[in-house]
Amino acid sequence: MDDAASPSVITVFRSRLRPDATADGYAELAARMESRARAMAGFIDFKTFTATDGERVSIITFDTWDHHREWRDDPEHRAAQRRGRQDFYAEYSIFVCEQRHHHYFRLP
Repeated sequence: MDDAASPSVITVFRSRLRPDATADGYAELAARMESRARAMAGFIDFKTFTATDGERVSIITFDTWDHHREWRDDPEHRAAQRRGRQDFYAEYSIFVCEQRHHHYFRLP
């Protein structure tokens, strides 16, 4: 099935935590940011996966660029980003993409 709806904006956030991130409150702040993202206008989805080598990947999807920018520029989110650089992340990279195609399959 091909979805011809307007393109979503997808953020792929790849990261590795510092060894002391959990003790410094990472889990609580991450849960707060996910909850906040889910409450934003245009929110579609937020998923996080952790690889066996410790790399974490979060995929966050909003319905439009405007809604994505509102999330990106949210003051509490900006403060959490600063805290992440200061206290939690050993490294990260962010990819922001526009959905070009969407194919979907599910067994009946």
